[in-house]
Parts: sequence; C-alpha cells; structure tokens
Amino acid sequence: APGRAECGAFPRTAGAAPRLCLPLVLLLLALTPRADSSWWYIGALGARVICDNIPGLVNKQRQLCQRYPDIMQSVGEGAKEWIRECQHQFRHHRWNCSTLDRDHTVFGRVMLRSSREAAFVYAISSAGVVYAITRACSQGDLKVCGCDPLKRGRAKDERGEFDWGGCSDNINYGIRFAKAFVDAKEKKVKDARALMNLHNNRCGRMAVKRFLKLECKCHGVSGSCTLRTCWLAMSDFRKTGDYLRKKYNGAIQVTMNQDGTGFTVANKNFRKPTKTDLVYFENSPDYCVMDKSAGSLGTAGRVCSKLSRGTDGCEVMCCGRGYDTTRVTRVSKCECKFHWCCAVRCKECEDTVDVHTCKAPKRAEWLDQT
Repeated sequence: APGRAECGAFPRTAGAAPRLCLPLVLLLLALTPRADSSWWYIGALGARVICDNIPGLVNKQRQLCQRYPDIMQSVGEGAKEWIRECQHQFRHHRWNCSTLDRDHTVFGRVMLRSSREAAFVYAISSAGVVYAITRACSQGDLKVCGCDPLKRGRAKDERGEFDWGGCSDNINYGIRFAKAFVDAKEKKVKDARALMNLHNNRCGRMAVKRFLKLECKCHGVSGSCTLRTCWLAMSDFRKTGDYLRKKYNGAIQVTMNQDGTGFTVANKNFRKPTKTDLVYFENSPDYCVMDKSAGSLGTAGRVCSKLSRGTDGCEVMCCGRGYDTTRVTRVSKCECKFHWCCAVRCKECEDTVDVHTCKAPKRAEWLDQT
C-alpha cells in the first residue's frame, strides 16, 4: 500500500480503547484535528531564519536547520515559490490558496481538514523543497552539494551515444533532504493524517523528478552533432504545478485499512490509489461563505467573470448570490514605437472596463458560520 515504507503501524490504545471496534478507532484517528505551526512559515522569515525561532519544528527538523543554515535559506525561497504556484493554480477557484499574514500556520484552519486541498498543499510544498534545494546545489550556493556526481562518462539515448558534461541537476540530493526534513514531523506523530501527509509528500517529491529533461550541446563540423555533451536539468516549476493540479482534480478519497498501514478506497466503484495519486479523507467545504471553523474565507468581494461558465464565472464563484459591477478606468501603455537607436516611446491610454465582484451573503446566512 502507498506509504507503507514511510509510516509504521499505529500504537495500541490503552484502557477501554481496545473495546472499540477497529474501524471506529481508525475513523477517529483519521478525523483528529492537528492545529499547530508548520515549517512553511520559513518562507515568511526571509533572511532572518533562526532555527530556534521557527515555530512548529520537531527536534529532527530543528537539528537539520541548525546543521544546514544555508539550505534553510533555500527552503525559505522555495516556500515563497510554491505558495505563488499554488495561488496561480487556484486563482480562479473559490479556494484560492490564500495565506494569512503573520500566522504561523500559514493557511489557517483550512489545513485541519483532511481534504483534497490539504493533499495538494502537502504535495506542492514538498515538491517546492526538492526544487529549491536541487537548484541551489547546481548554482553552487550550497557547500554540501553540487552537480550530480553520478552523471559522468558516456551514456546512450534514442539518438545514440553522448558524453555526460555540463552540470546535471542533483535531484537525488534534493529529494533525500526534502524527505528527511519535511517528513520528520509526520513520522514523529504516526497517526492517520500523518500517513496521508507522507503519501502526498512523496507524490510531490516524485513529481519534480518526473520532469527532468536531457539537454545537449552539439559538437562537430558546423554543429553537425557527431558528438554530443548532455546533462539532466529540471523543467520550470510550472510543469510540476500543472501536473499536481491534475492530480488534485483526480484525487482519491480513502479510508484507513484495518491494520493501519495503508489506504482503502472510500468508494468501492473507484480504482485504488497508486503512488502518484493524491489521497484525502474528508470532503471539502464549499468555501462560499466565511467559516472560521473550516478556515474558509468565503468569496465575498472576489473578482469574477460575467461571461465565463467555468469556476471563475460569477455564477459559480459567487455561489448564486449575485455580483456587483463597478466601472473602472485603467491607464496602460499603448501605441508603442521603437525610435532609433535605443528607445521605445509609448502613449498612455485610458480604458474603461466593468469589474464584477461577488456579493456578500445576507447577514443571517453567515452568522452561524462565524
């Protein structure tokens, strides 16, 4: 079962707990909330990463932080990058991967629910750490790693033989460190949610490796490619984001199996999850109205598209509440012309557009939610 190697069996309960049927115990474990801080907050610290001041780190994470402060700088930069990617992927959805300023949990209570949104965040965050560390290794920013030392000598692909050269991205180092650092907290807790997080963390790590590409430089008369020098390079992080977003759309709802070491599909009509599938336990809230208990910010005030029938359309985004329209005048550069030798001159043009924003729910609608 996915995650079997990364999480051991659950501890036996004491006292009256053994009298409960096992499925009920597993269900309680799966729904146990975990309101604590996360290493994700490193991204908000910038250059001020001080290991003892990062809330929510377990001992192993703090030890790694103290031992590799330069890697923590890369992790912080990576955190900013994957959060931006998350927000790009969900920019047209009711849940838009919004973060909370100066909040140590970064995403607030929305991550307490074992939903497909939580599955995506754990996967993209794990992928972001792999990407950031691997990139830093190749750029020579870290003392402990450099280019992939295994990519030496000759090799062969469908086009024939080539020589390894240049600087191949050392993604195996990035994956090893990300696994040690990111998974440390989940391995310490060892509950059902931890097993879900471990599985999705692994999906994120492997997603980056999936998009490694072989880049080559030709040598020979007139660039004839009689000889090639090649290296492995990561693709743009957007490819990883797009891939994980598709995995989010096809995420599989699961329950714990009876021995507590893996997953069983919640709906017997669906296929079993593979190692590349995101998994989740609980259905998502609708995110239509502000609900502090669920971490939902609601969609009141969100910009929507009047003509779209998709998730960014006013009908879907505003949850049937309707929308307000405001006429806005925007100033932009236009009629730009190139002037010899080295200048581009533009005019400023005014453009009047209608901006549509979702209406807030009636007061009685959201009072009970907040």
